[in-house]
Amino acid sequence: MGLKELTKEVHQDAERQGFVKVLMSGQMSEELYAEFLYNQHAIYNLLEACAMSHGLLNDFPQIRRAPSILADFQELWKKEDMPELAPSTEKYIQHMATIKEDPKKLMAHIYVRHMGDLSGGQMIKKRAPGSGTMYEFGRADIKEIKERIRSKTDDSMADEAKLCFQSATELFKDLHNAEKKKIN
Repeated sequence: MGLKELTKEVHQDAERQGFVKVLMSGQMSEELYAEFLYNQHAIYNLLEACAMSHGLLNDFPQIRRAPSILADFQELWKKEDMPELAPSTEKYIQHMATIKEDPKKLMAHIYVRHMGDLSGGQMIKKRAPGSGTMYEFGRADIKEIKERIRSKTDDSMADEAKLCFQSATELFKDLHNAEKKKIN
């Protein structure tokens, strides 16, 4: 069947979140997007470190996003104090500690997060505040990278991929709810 089909429902749920709608409208504030990037950096930095320890990025090192995410955050964050990590990010970090020695589970997270950057990331880059370097892949052949990632996945990774999508959905909700509280 394939991971795309097996995760379709949770993927669509993530895309339907209010945070995503604001992001795709091009109306997101620099501060909120920077908070998102701060959380993304914590997630990607840990995921990529774990993945690299197992050689999972050897076939496509150009997909590493953590340094670009950090650069995008630093471009946009104007406050002296750093934002707090969202509860969903803390939960994700705790989960990563339980799977850091399991290359198949880590690959499921690479599939969800990095395939999203390679696919929808180009639309997000046009609408998000700042330079959006996290969505730039240089001269890399995006289609080829996607195929390499897909070749390292199988249906047995579906539960972990779904968990990753659910984590992303929780982050979108955390940030959207925090933003609504600031406005009210």
